Amino acid sequence: MHNRTQTSKYNAYQFGTCTPLSEMQMNQLIGFFNQPPLQASSVLGGRDSVTCHQIKEMGSVAVKHYKRGGFTGRFIRRRYLRCGKTRSQTEFELLLKAQDLGISVPQPLVSASRGLLFYRAWLVTREIKQPQSLARLSLIDEGRARNAMQSVIEQISRLVDHGILHVDLHPGNVVVDKKDHVFLIDFDKGRIWRGSRAKLKDRYIKRWQRAVAKHKLPPMLSEILQAGLKDIG
Repeated sequence: MHNRTQTSKYNAYQFGTCTPLSEMQMNQLIGFFNQPPLQASSVLGGRDSVTCHQIKEMGSVAVKHYKRGGFTGRFIRRRYLRCGKTRSQTEFELLLKAQDLGISVPQPLVSASRGLLFYRAWLVTREIKQPQSLARLSLIDEGRARNAMQSVIEQISRLVDHGILHVDLHPGNVVVDKKDHVFLIDFDKGRIWRGSRAKLKDRYIKRWQRAVAKHKLPPMLSEILQAGLKDIG
């Protein structure tokens, strides 16, 4: 894992953290891992498969439950074949890297998994207070959404500059908290980009534009993003 992280095993679960967990904290987390996750109200609602809890001496946290989608997900919903690092390990490490680079992401606290050949996985991050997806915000308060777009452009510029690919960055995976701080979420399957900066920028713009058009969001979301990223590449 990331060179700042520590690994430990407890009751068939493997944990990865930057600071040691107490037995009480691990027991609390295991209990939360076994609770059913919430479902987002729409594709662009943000925070799918997440539950929020209080952990002793850790505070308010969000627990992400990894699950499959599509056809395979009808039969094998929450188990993955282990091929190297787990999904939660990979996302945890990428969030740490992004955080170190000044990118606004939820603070990663714990990655966890259970199982050897086939495993289940969870990611624990600091809870974002009163989050609202940029997609939803753009439909109810266009002024706040416009203001948030400047931060979105800054965050995506840093991703491009440092060669980080978020494979599904759209207005539903950007959340705005009650103080109008902007966070990029859901780095699952993200990775280091090996191509050119120009191609990475174009990939971000095209994915964003597809989502805006498909879900009939205000066109200004695409217009502002494209104009703000025009000089990258």
